[in-house]
Amino acid sequence: MKQTHNRRNFLKAMAATGIGLGLSGNLPAAGKADAGKRVGIIGLDTSHSIAFTKVLNAQDAGPQFGNYKVVAAYPYGSKDIESSTKRIPDYIEEIKTYKVEIVGSIKELLDKVDVVLLETNDGRLHLEQALQVFKAGKRMFIDKPVAGSLADAVAIYDASKKYNIPVFSASSLRYIKGVEGLDKSKVLGADTFSPATIEKTHPDLFWYGVHGVETLFTVMGRGCKSVVRVHTEGTDVVIGTWEDGRVGTFRGTRTGKHEYGGTVYGENGNIVLGPYAGYEPLLENIITYFQTGQVPVSPEETLEIFAFMEAADESKRKNGASVTLASVLEKAKNNKRK
Repeated sequence: MKQTHNRRNFLKAMAATGIGLGLSGNLPAAGKADAGKRVGIIGLDTSHSIAFTKVLNAQDAGPQFGNYKVVAAYPYGSKDIESSTKRIPDYIEEIKTYKVEIVGSIKELLDKVDVVLLETNDGRLHLEQALQVFKAGKRMFIDKPVAGSLADAVAIYDASKKYNIPVFSASSLRYIKGVEGLDKSKVLGADTFSPATIEKTHPDLFWYGVHGVETLFTVMGRGCKSVVRVHTEGTDVVIGTWEDGRVGTFRGTRTGKHEYGGTVYGENGNIVLGPYAGYEPLLENIITYFQTGQVPVSPEETLEIFAFMEAADESKRKNGASVTLASVLEKAKNNKRK
């Protein structure tokens, strides 16, 4: 009897950690989503898909998650980024343990859900995937990077206006410890840092540096005018000058221990950012957006973040010359896919 009791506790513990045991019949059911609260996932090539599902489909999910439940997932997904594609088979099996149905197309997914988490790790696919969701009239969170190019990011937000579907995109680093209660009107400048591993299919900082860049904009706000970039094999430093004369910097690392954080310089003293707060603060904001249709981050700010990173790439191509965000945004608008 004691062995049976211990085994039951062991299974419950494993279910809580999200570890796939191949014993889905022994795991507790997530419970049914309320009307209008069925969540669909596009893309099982990122750990975010599992992390979000684990929280939403937990038996004891808090009231801040509004009884939204992940009910279906379309697995794909990058086709040629090995670090992403190799995850998909295991993530398919793991997400099934949370009573999530695997479907064969985005169209099939959209017939079964009310809102969408677009989680595909490959930003190059986001525009074509997002267009299907827009046309279905469903609210959607797009995970980082919002697109694989600045031109595609512009096209996504143009489509959001066309179909009258507000869209939300953000890194979970927007909610890093230290930003809560920050008075942005008293911020004089900031330095942030994060890993900045490079994926050859994406602009340099879009793939991972976006985390630290989003942290920078979270505390500095909009209004960056120009950037210069120092690039070496192991490090990037991007210096942004804001229209009001403030300076913000991002350091992206590719060697040593990978961490996230920064320093905010304020009128009344400095604030240290970090440690990373996990996925739940972001997920709470996603649920609020699903409920209200109000985006926590404006399209203009997200586009400025990606213009900052694109300008940093242009500065690298020009050996560290200053590049304006306005110049790369104008180019992107002229080159966007129709």
